[in-house]
Amino acid sequence: MTQIDELRFTVEGGIARLTLNRPQARNALTFGMYQGLIDACARLEADGSVKALVITGAGEKAFAAGTDIAQFRSFTSAQDAIDYERFMDRVMGALERLSVPTIAAIAGACTGGGAAIAAACDLRLATRDARLGFPIARTLGNCLSLGNLRRLSALIGPARVKDMIFTARLVGAEEALAIGLVGEVVADAEALAARATELATLVAGHAPLTLRATKEGLRRLQDADDAGDERPGDDLIRLCYTSSDFREGMEAFLAKRPPAWTGR
Repeated sequence: MTQIDELRFTVEGGIARLTLNRPQARNALTFGMYQGLIDACARLEADGSVKALVITGAGEKAFAAGTDIAQFRSFTSAQDAIDYERFMDRVMGALERLSVPTIAAIAGACTGGGAAIAAACDLRLATRDARLGFPIARTLGNCLSLGNLRRLSALIGPARVKDMIFTARLVGAEEALAIGLVGEVVADAEALAARATELATLVAGHAPLTLRATKEGLRRLQDADDAGDERPGDDLIRLCYTSSDFREGMEAFLAKRPPAWTGR
């Protein structure tokens, strides 16, 4: 077992478990936690004994309540925003490219960066009280990268992505099941842990090359990334993250007051 501050990482019986471990902050993700996820994926690739990965959040209140908002206060330029979203794409890409199946076990709130991690996993389970979404139009006024939009569209279609983001609402577990955002709903956190282990054990016993080829083939069909210095969507990231509205949204969120949007 490896435990590094805000992440817990264990491997047992060929199944790895990564727990987002900031329950006092509803498992809001720091940049170090995101990097830890990348590092864990690299470790798993090097360890041929691992056959499946389960990602979950500590406690029962949240899988992960997005990125820790206070970290955005250090942003001073458009390049900060571009670098952040490219970093996020590396995080999600590490999950997508991981050769073993990944399972997101979701209890409680699963928003922003947490929901992006769940969408990048291969399979998603949720408790009945789970709530998933990207309420950024109500909170920060930033945007999702094209990579994250691609993943969501592949799961639920562009019309539902627009509905979720435009209304800034969180989707309940039963609706998430109906639209394909999650694959299964269980009663509570205890049932979630048991079912995640059961599902991970099942897929870990199947032909690993079949699973790997299927995962990689689907990724290639959906991949819209551009390796150039200027990627599609960078202009949209600059538009949102360098705006007065983004700064207002961040400060309002931290001050627990409604933001005053200006469209600038």
